[in-house]
Amino acid sequence: MTFIEFKKQLLDAEISLPKFSKLIKVSEKNLQSYKKKGVVPNAIAVSVTCFVHMHHAGLDYRTIIEELKLEAKTKKGSGFAKKKNKHATK
Repeated sequence: MTFIEFKKQLLDAEISLPKFSKLIKVSEKNLQSYKKKGVVPNAIAVSVTCFVHMHHAGLDYRTIIEELKLEAKTKKGSGFAKKKNKHATK
């Protein structure tokens, strides 16, 4: 799915990009990065398409997704450690 198609799907599902990102626990910055690539990943395309169909069927997809209690992924590994404050008092 192209990024343009993705944005149209969001409109059809009556959800903004910021609200979509919060709902599925993916950073808005990450979603915006697909604009440069021109396409969105399959999982995002499937999600937004399902949201559109659920919305048209009168289902409250937001509540359904919120009940999943999704958690945002955090970056791990080298280079992502919190930097120590050199000026911190001991």
